[in-house]
Amino acid sequence: MSDSSTISSGTSVPATSTLRRATLLSSPTSVAAPPPEPLGRVNRGPLLVAGLLAVALSWYVWSAHGAKFGALLVIGLFLGIALFHSRFGFTSAWRQLIAVGNGEGLRAHTLLLGTATTLIALVVATGSGLFGSTPAPSAGAIGLPLFVGAAVFAIGMQLGGACASGTLFAVGSGQSTIMFTLGGFVVGSVFYTWAFPAFDGWPEVPGVLLADHVGWFGSWAVTMAALAAVVVASRMVQARRNPPPAGSVPSARGVARVVRGSWPKWVGAVVLGVLAAAVMLVSGGIWGVTTAFALWGAKLLQLLGLQPETWEFWQSDRYAEMLANPVLTEKTSLTNIGIILGAAVAAAAAGGWKLHTSIPWRTAVGAVLGGVLMGVGARLAGGCNIGAYLGGISTGSLHGWLWAVFALAGTWVGLKLRPLFGLGVPKSSDSVC
Repeated sequence: MSDSSTISSGTSVPATSTLRRATLLSSPTSVAAPPPEPLGRVNRGPLLVAGLLAVALSWYVWSAHGAKFGALLVIGLFLGIALFHSRFGFTSAWRQLIAVGNGEGLRAHTLLLGTATTLIALVVATGSGLFGSTPAPSAGAIGLPLFVGAAVFAIGMQLGGACASGTLFAVGSGQSTIMFTLGGFVVGSVFYTWAFPAFDGWPEVPGVLLADHVGWFGSWAVTMAALAAVVVASRMVQARRNPPPAGSVPSARGVARVVRGSWPKWVGAVVLGVLAAAVMLVSGGIWGVTTAFALWGAKLLQLLGLQPETWEFWQSDRYAEMLANPVLTEKTSLTNIGIILGAAVAAAAAGGWKLHTSIPWRTAVGAVLGGVLMGVGARLAGGCNIGAYLGGISTGSLHGWLWAVFALAGTWVGLKLRPLFGLGVPKSSDSVC
């Protein structure tokens, strides 16, 4: 998700003496973090504005477009709250794994994936969802677009400082640098739709859905076994490399931690897994993020008097209908808007909402470039860390696992490029990014 565990702009976090002592005392497989930082005061202005917008927009969507779309917006609000409080990391988790061998974040991924896999299997097995929807997972195609897209997306994550969902919750929590990332994300997505004929026809084969071969119980069992293997492998890597501890974030104690602090990673993983399954239950499809960025860009071009509807990409039945309909009836747009507002409410309540007015130019350039690469990569691969990685693996589609492999390779490349844009890379000796 966002580039660091604190509410920051994506640059490296200097090590403190406490952190160095914790590094020496930490065990190879259990990395101790420094004590929580003090909380800031509640940001009353942003909290009031974001709260009123969340309530008013939810009421409007529910009354104007129906319960299904209103429910998707509300799910998005809860996704934003959970993403902020858990600071659930995709970008940082892969960076920590590749750079210093810290697999804590990756193991949190397996809990998220396992929770979503279990619940989605139950939802699909019933054969019916809410509001008349029919849960229908599909297998993503496997081929050159998937491999190149996943790698390009991962490079963009490391330069832009956030993944797809991380971009949304970081923008909601006031991280100014990530606004550049979001802008680049939209530009990259629009560029792909314009240049679609150049990307269309790259070699690929139909995807593989495990349930088609071993049934939904078999698909669940195979996926859970694979996730267990990932946990074991990550612990072996971490034991061998003995990474430094991850950083800490401000947190309250006791019950107040629910709204005024950071949640343990396992709590965030479980909550996000439940909400991902809720998206399937309500909409009939997986939770996605990046399709909305292409739609938002196309809608903006129409407002400016241009005609993206004449492009080949937007002339297919699915996308033509999407472009013709209101934004507030499109699934990913609703959950995306909900994430931004939910994160704003959560950040303001926790005293963590703050705009950063001083942004190094190299960091801004990296954020824009990273966003563009993620926009192109997500459309090439047919999804991002949410739609392809989480959505693919949790529904038993082989392309989700392959996306992860090529994203890890792209992460390695992205780490090599980060210093060019003034961005830090975790070091085994004395620092954590």
